[in-house]
Amino acid sequence: MNRIDWPYPTPGIPDHYFSRGQVPMTKEEIRVLTLAKARLGSGMIVYDIGSGTGSLAVEAARLVAPGEVLAVEVNPEACALVRENARRFGLKNVRVITGMAPAALEGLPPPDRAFIGGSGGHLEGILAACHQTLRPGGIIVLNAITVETLGTALAWGYRRGYQVEALAVNLARLEPAGRYHIWRALNPVYIVQLMTQRRHDE
Repeated sequence: MNRIDWPYPTPGIPDHYFSRGQVPMTKEEIRVLTLAKARLGSGMIVYDIGSGTGSLAVEAARLVAPGEVLAVEVNPEACALVRENARRFGLKNVRVITGMAPAALEGLPPPDRAFIGGSGGHLEGILAACHQTLRPGGIIVLNAITVETLGTALAWGYRRGYQVEALAVNLARLEPAGRYHIWRALNPVYIVQLMTQRRHDE
């Protein structure tokens, strides 16, 4: 597919600009909220664990340049899509790490931020690995679609002394249906923010 010259600095690239194949993708509206909760800044090192199509990695890479996004993904098809989508947006600061986390995280530079979108059943191990290397003031943002994953993330964050916040996001898009329009619901997503620093208002 052709290169995309997306002119806007704010997040929220429409879904159809990304190559997807059969790989799950974080939807546009969820990406916007997820990125906002990460509080990204120029020059940061970011992990995108369970990167999928790389839509979140692409948006994050645009926000942290000249920093780097390390997209960790075990699925070969997904790894190819991450590379393709990074190329489509002309990004040189997305590096694909092929392998299963947490083992694939070994030897990577310490992150300022870590996104967790897929864990392959190894969530606690991934959280522990991020905790060990997360830079001071770091933030972990996790997207979950099951209450079990949500519960694990919340319990782990409280136990480790993080500042924990969570959102239950239920969104619907207006879509045409013949001569009329209807609301098409997106799958509910839980967004968990784990912050190592205290709130600015405390």
